[in-house]
Amino acid sequence: MAELRLGPLLRYVDGSSATFWVEASRPCVVEVRCAGGARGEMHTFQIAGHHYALVPVSGLTPGTATSYEILLDGATVWPLPDSPFPPSVVHTPAKDAAVRVTFGSCRWAAPPADEKDPVGPDALDTLAARIAAAPDGERPDVLLLLGDQVYADEVSDATREWIAARRGLADPPGNQVADYEEYTRLYYESWLDPEIRWLLSTVPSCMIFDDHDVIDDWNTSASWLAGIRATPWWRERVLSGLMSYWVHQHLGNLSPRELSEDLLYAAVRETPDGTDVLRAFAAHADTDPSSVRWSYRRDFGRTRVLMVDTRAARVLEEHRRAMLDPGEARWLREQALDAPGSYDHLLIGTSLPWLLPPLVHDAEAWNAALCRGERGARWARFGEGLRRRADLEHWAAFPESFEALTELIAEAGSGAEAPATVCVLSGDVHHAYIAEPSWPDPGRRPDARVVQLTCSPVHNSIPLSIRLGFRFGWSALGRAIGHRFARHGGCAHPAVGWRKTGGPWFGNQLMTLTLRGRSASLRLEQARIVRGGGGRGGTSAGSARLETVEESELTPQ
Repeated sequence: MAELRLGPLLRYVDGSSATFWVEASRPCVVEVRCAGGARGEMHTFQIAGHHYALVPVSGLTPGTATSYEILLDGATVWPLPDSPFPPSVVHTPAKDAAVRVTFGSCRWAAPPADEKDPVGPDALDTLAARIAAAPDGERPDVLLLLGDQVYADEVSDATREWIAARRGLADPPGNQVADYEEYTRLYYESWLDPEIRWLLSTVPSCMIFDDHDVIDDWNTSASWLAGIRATPWWRERVLSGLMSYWVHQHLGNLSPRELSEDLLYAAVRETPDGTDVLRAFAAHADTDPSSVRWSYRRDFGRTRVLMVDTRAARVLEEHRRAMLDPGEARWLREQALDAPGSYDHLLIGTSLPWLLPPLVHDAEAWNAALCRGERGARWARFGEGLRRRADLEHWAAFPESFEALTELIAEAGSGAEAPATVCVLSGDVHHAYIAEPSWPDPGRRPDARVVQLTCSPVHNSIPLSIRLGFRFGWSALGRAIGHRFARHGGCAHPAVGWRKTGGPWFGNQLMTLTLRGRSASLRLEQARIVRGGGGRGGTSAGSARLETVEESELTPQ
């Protein structure tokens, strides 16, 4: 008898359809039955001995909340028996309804409930507990998870012990993930967390990777890539990372129509074992990143979301360095400018912030100039070492790409049919802040309200030294030091200036945008311990809840 091994995850949802992702213990037919009669079924496909299905369901009614069941070969496996959580439901949006987008990044799997959490309460766990306690209350319409959903290079003690029992830790990559099977362990550890499992079963999600989904500093530079490709373990690691990402995260980002047109998905499903087909795809994607597009677009009513791959799509040669290869940059531009006037809000999801503290921005631009050889070979070698040690690889470290994104944002936000807001949603840097650009040339100033919204981590930590560094980076002295870096590197002055209008905030946190017509509001919430209770995500002396630390309106300029 087939058993439910992982999931279900509610992924794509629109007014009348939804997709449901599951992993089963053996080949079987996966069926989704919704209250009211809508249903869908799909036979599992096989990757590396694991059995998955992504089941589309159509015929749902807009503006309703519909409970559902999962059946494997006719036997009900979800909801779980004696579940403490409310029924999982599909909320299909009504036309012109408000859209709530909750986002964040960087989540270590939470430890078991009876263990102390070394980095504090998990913001997603805490969100799940709040929704479960009031299932008819406010909830996100979608979760945007902006990278580092799993940490292949920083595993938990339990996973380290599991790896050691499987293969030992003497050979590289030691206690890091080595292959597809070990990647599946990361997803089990993260998504079988009871609160997270229920949350992902009832709130739709969109995901994109960042570096730790594969390895810290992934695709930092051509030199980094050449060095790691020379190691004997890297090829299996990167292929397994791309394969597991395609299975666990990427497929669910696609609409039913996109799934029906996806040739790789069809090929994997048509063969008894799709491992070799998917592995060949991953190998081609690794050697020729321009052959695949991980970025995607989602429209939620009159809100357009563009989730952008800022890891695999890079051009790394020093004199051609770009955050996005030409095809990817062209796609982003086409999607942002498609059908002007058809959307009121443009959200650009990029794991790496566009606008950083000025000192950090200038340091990254200076470092890029050194690595290009602007100050000679000796400085170039110094620059490469510094780039890796200090993670100098955000948009600012790709100056031409920074300027191209700035220009695109201004263009998309200008004109009679401009959206009310253009929001760049980011994570990565383990704290939260709001930054707003200003265009010195009034003729190039967009009509839309443009903001950089950065929110991380969901569940991680940051050293005190880094906290102090980020605070200093926004200061007048930090800005002045940054200017000196820029002059030393001969860096061009950015086309925009910017200032911090909120934060920085440190802690496990989530941001939520509520978009209604042409209005937008923002809320930042942190997971904090409330003394005197008990429960998941807390300690023996307290439980966790989300507390609002910032609320603001984002009205057009």
